[in-house]
Amino acid sequence: MARLVIRGGKKIGGTFRPMGNKNAVLPMLAACVLTRERLVLENVPDILDVENMLKLLADLGVAVSRRGHAVELCARGLKKTVLDRGLCAKVRGSILLAGPLPARHGSATLFSPGGDVIGRRRLDTHFEGLDSLGIGMAWKGDAFHLRRRKFRGAEILLDEASVTATENILMAAVLAPGRTVILNAACEPHVQDLGALLAKMGAKISGLGTNRIEIEGVEALGGARHRVGPDHIEIGSFLAAAAATGGALTVAELPDATTLKVMQRAFGRLGVEWRIEGGKLELPARQRLQVRKDLGGVVPKMEDGIWPAIPSDLLSVALVLATQTRGAVLFFEKLFESRMYFVDRLLEMGATLVQCDPHRVVVSGPAKLRAQLITSPDIRAGMALVIAALCAKGTTVIEQAEMIDRGYERIEARLRALGADIRREG
Repeated sequence: MARLVIRGGKKIGGTFRPMGNKNAVLPMLAACVLTRERLVLENVPDILDVENMLKLLADLGVAVSRRGHAVELCARGLKKTVLDRGLCAKVRGSILLAGPLPARHGSATLFSPGGDVIGRRRLDTHFEGLDSLGIGMAWKGDAFHLRRRKFRGAEILLDEASVTATENILMAAVLAPGRTVILNAACEPHVQDLGALLAKMGAKISGLGTNRIEIEGVEALGGARHRVGPDHIEIGSFLAAAAATGGALTVAELPDATTLKVMQRAFGRLGVEWRIEGGKLELPARQRLQVRKDLGGVVPKMEDGIWPAIPSDLLSVALVLATQTRGAVLFFEKLFESRMYFVDRLLEMGATLVQCDPHRVVVSGPAKLRAQLITSPDIRAGMALVIAALCAKGTTVIEQAEMIDRGYERIEARLRALGADIRREG
């Protein structure tokens, strides 16, 4: 097990270049099985989830080549459609093959996907939507056996605006004869980026960025080259680290204007301000961190939700930033019942907060955090604890650093380049 050793009290600042969006690249990798031709993805983060997804594809017979942050895939020699059980358990993204594999190859056998333990993450929406397209599923033990039957387009009303279910159904529908309409579709930036890739491959898609996506099925898809868009969650994480420690940060590559507005709405509640100049985001040093109360002096609420609400993945780092912000704020995590349990570690470090229930935490700041020996429970909580350690007095040790590696590339090296006193052991 690896650990991160962090001596707090250093300002995080400098120029930061984000990697490609983790939540976009995993479905893009899965999309390679939709074509016999070559698919090249650029700006692919070097993280554990990507590594395990590439191993999963290679085990199926996909030719995989990687140079730096570029990945080349070709599924022409695909030799099987049964996924490796062990690899499925290591990466949540394995479920993203449930749509494209049977859509083009007729069948697929998947096993229960791994991923963060942040609460129940139901798969019903995936299989109900695929069934509407004529891809049936039989569940035996921990195996999901999918088989293409009367494959055709359909109007599908999702019972929840699930990102991965939308992506799975979208990838299957691009090859389904006829017209498919996905209602209550997810419209997050990573769904839009996947749609942009599929369009380059020859798919006919309209409505991306809305909750109604229309697809006209095509007979076959071709190859493509695509650059994965910057990861706004990673950007938010490093902005939180800089703001919490009083540093100035320049972000060199930015997402679209709507995504920036969503991020500004979240950080603005905590008094964080930045400016956009010359295509770069400039976060000034020594931010005046102050909770902005609601009308009438009411304690404000930061809550996640479907896009364009604040992303669930951003709440953990925002909560740590709130421990360094003057005032009180209520965090309301509505999507996952276990995501907020990491706040026990913050209490040990000296944060002033009250966990009302599994979904709600009230944070009052600023608090003087102190170093502790702690464990990273999942990707986003792990990064949040890194930020807490950067603010804390003394040397904090974070065990199970591999959880952070699943979503953040070379976290210690990139933070060290921005002024952090951090090293990896093990």
